[in-house]
Amino acid sequence: MEEKTEQKTEQKNAGEKKQVKKKTKKKTKFKQKAGIIQTIGKRKRAIARATLLPGKGIIRINSQILENYNPPFARKRIMEPLQLAGEVPSQVDIMVIVKGGGWQGQTEAIRLAIAKALVEFDKKLKKVFADYDKHLLVADVRFKEAYKPNDSKARASRQFSKR
Repeated sequence: MEEKTEQKTEQKNAGEKKQVKKKTKKKTKFKQKAGIIQTIGKRKRAIARATLLPGKGIIRINSQILENYNPPFARKRIMEPLQLAGEVPSQVDIMVIVKGGGWQGQTEAIRLAIAKALVEFDKKLKKVFADYDKHLLVADVRFKEAYKPNDSKARASRQFSKR
């Protein structure tokens, strides 16, 4: 009888150890905090990741303030969703990281990411953005056509010589 009770207690102890192992959690690399909104915008080869936080209205693109961003045409295109949103941008800080593509593709990607973040922050802006420009909410998925093997360009074939 004593042996049986000892086995039962050992089993209970083993069960407790298993429970302790189950309670330990793995640490995650990224933690989503309340009030932080993250969105992605893509255009051609450019990918922009926008992070929206409660703040004073500071907008940074690759750690550079928007007022210093060049070329001026790109700055104006990026400002469009901010101007349409009215008072909302003054309540939040937006940090954008953009990689790949040329300046035009990056501009479109940034503008899409910012507009998506603002819509997630304030749902009323969705109709305003849709009425102004559909590409503030929906990504333009067109890419440059790939070159074909043994050809000079995407569509053009090599010059043929009869002699």
